[in-house]
Amino acid sequence: MAAQPTHQPHVVVHAPALDGSRRVTADDENLGVASHLDDVVELLRLADLDRIEVEDDDIVEWQGGGPDDWPGLSEDHER
Repeated sequence: MAAQPTHQPHVVVHAPALDGSRRVTADDENLGVASHLDDVVELLRLADLDRIEVEDDDIVEWQGGGPDDWPGLSEDHER
């Protein structure tokens, strides 16, 4: 008997707000607000979704720009 495929959540990094922050959701669950790519990674880790490659994985939908688009936020955030 074949194993059932594991459910892969649909992760959305929403379009930037006026301050440049982006809401992150998985399916219908709000994971939090990110102000940098590192924040997205941390929110996914806290939700036990750290196996997801946020920049390359097909289950992450980037709305209003990709992983490098954080308009309105200062450029001094250290990676």
